Amino acid sequence: MSLEEYKRKRRFQETPEPPPKIEKLKGHRFVVQKHRASHLHYDFRLEMEGVLKSWAVPKGPSLDPADKRLAMQVEDHPVSYFDFEGTIPPGNYGAGTVMIWDVGTWEPTAKDAPPPKNASEADRLAAQMLQKGDLKFRLQGKKLQGEFVLAHMRSRRPGSKGTEWLLIKHRDEAVVAGYDIDKYDYSVLTRRTLDQIAADAGSAQWQSSRKASSRSKSSWLDDAIARSDRAKAKPAKNGKAATKPAARRSPSASAKPQRTRASAQPSAEAKPEDHTDPGGLRGARKAPMPEVVRPMLATLVEKPFDDPNWIFEIKWDGYRALAFVKGDAVRLLSRNQNDMTSQFPELGGLPGAVRAQTAVIDGEIVAVDEHGRPSFSLMQQRTGMSHPGRRMMNRGGVPILYYAFDLVYLDGYDLRQVNLEDRKRLLRAVVATQSELIHFSDDYPEKGVALYEAARQRGLEGIVGKRRNSCYLEKRSREWLKIKITQQQECVIGGYTDPRGSRENFGSLVLGLYDDQGRLVHVGQAGSGFTAETHEQMWRKLTKLATPKNPFHGPVDAGRKTHWVRPELVAQIKFSEWTHETAGGGLKMRAPVYLGLRNDKSPKECRFELPQ
Repeated sequence: MSLEEYKRKRRFQETPEPPPKIEKLKGHRFVVQKHRASHLHYDFRLEMEGVLKSWAVPKGPSLDPADKRLAMQVEDHPVSYFDFEGTIPPGNYGAGTVMIWDVGTWEPTAKDAPPPKNASEADRLAAQMLQKGDLKFRLQGKKLQGEFVLAHMRSRRPGSKGTEWLLIKHRDEAVVAGYDIDKYDYSVLTRRTLDQIAADAGSAQWQSSRKASSRSKSSWLDDAIARSDRAKAKPAKNGKAATKPAARRSPSASAKPQRTRASAQPSAEAKPEDHTDPGGLRGARKAPMPEVVRPMLATLVEKPFDDPNWIFEIKWDGYRALAFVKGDAVRLLSRNQNDMTSQFPELGGLPGAVRAQTAVIDGEIVAVDEHGRPSFSLMQQRTGMSHPGRRMMNRGGVPILYYAFDLVYLDGYDLRQVNLEDRKRLLRAVVATQSELIHFSDDYPEKGVALYEAARQRGLEGIVGKRRNSCYLEKRSREWLKIKITQQQECVIGGYTDPRGSRENFGSLVLGLYDDQGRLVHVGQAGSGFTAETHEQMWRKLTKLATPKNPFHGPVDAGRKTHWVRPELVAQIKFSEWTHETAGGGLKMRAPVYLGLRNDKSPKECRFELPQ
């Protein structure tokens, strides 16, 4: 094989994978990459002849000689692929998540030939054995050790392309009987699982010791941070160099070595020695576990910013929930104190992923798509909000995650007066790193503009900025700021218009928000965003709420005949911008689109929330 097949299968303007390039022999390394594409498998790659000879191993390599693992030979990969950990975007060949499961060196071990004197001789010997279909070698990796063989199978299976091999462990001192590969499910570079890499919007799509290649427009976080740094480092008008950008640092350990730009790693990295004792933290107060906590809310602002006194996180598009963990039980409360525990039964396993006897964790319940991105429409399906009379829909088909971003209480200590950095550090130590239910929401010191750009490229809702030393305030505060990308607003449905043309039932929803005087003010109509099914379901809800009384403050000009409903339904609406105030009735949403209904917010919470 050559790199022609590798090149043919990829569009390098759309994928962060490296372009095809034969490289001079530098040594013999190996890498095993766990790859969740259309099917989960492990890619076993040996560096030789200037490329990475590659096999896809469905069950992964084993240290037990009894396991004869099928290994399907695939196209050669460039040596620069050795460092690839991250996400191959949807629509590309092999789309999915890649983790560097193991790395190390290898050497051929032919029994009937003298040991090679140098790397070139080793390459020739390995190529001869590969040609014969009997490649014996020794691995020196972080997880894999000892001697192995790749044996070519003479398959008689109809349609076989002759690419079937077996990867078998030889009997030596590195044998592990009953080897369980799932016990080693983490990246040797970043200690993350596949789920953490896929769901972490701060995860670089090209994790490498090299600089990110300029070939890819989608290496989103890394490139955004690099552009931000370059812009700050440009010479000033007086000819002097601008101030060097502040180095990113972990908020919990100022003496920690700086990370390289290419790694684009979030702050507060987990360490095995992190402990979960809150007693020594300044501001921690001995107290019984609270029964009720009002979530701290962020103030909407218009533009992202960089500031060394702030950290930044992804804004997750789901249901805000405080998790009250007590022993083996958990209680999930929404921001308006509704109990959501029964709606998400799989999250009953959260206590097993939290290293605490009692804890109150603040986070977001998120429904994720196949690429690990939060999806509010999937959440609508998951909670059954579009189906009257049914609380659950397709429960097993929509995966749910709980993103934890703050720690309010832990094992006898109230942490609301502890500064944010210490709460985040403690939370990371408390949350299990390999749980499929709960993920730590990573934060990025200082880099608000870069993270905003990364989130925009990823199609996410926005980011949240938090002051490093902020306490947990049970109200809306400017200590936390939210910056939205696609503007969204929860609106009260106060009526509907007659349909037009061939449309049945109704035309548009008539929407409103409450002002400071408690009056429901008309802000526009939303007629798009519905399917035939959700349109019919909405119609059934509207007819049950019909009323002759106009719930809005003042007359409403919706362009068509309007019918009123009691203001009891809350709709999630996305729109492009707020229009300027007009003499005819104030602010209006431009191009509003219906996304779904919300049951976690009351109509009275739907208030004007303009950027400050």
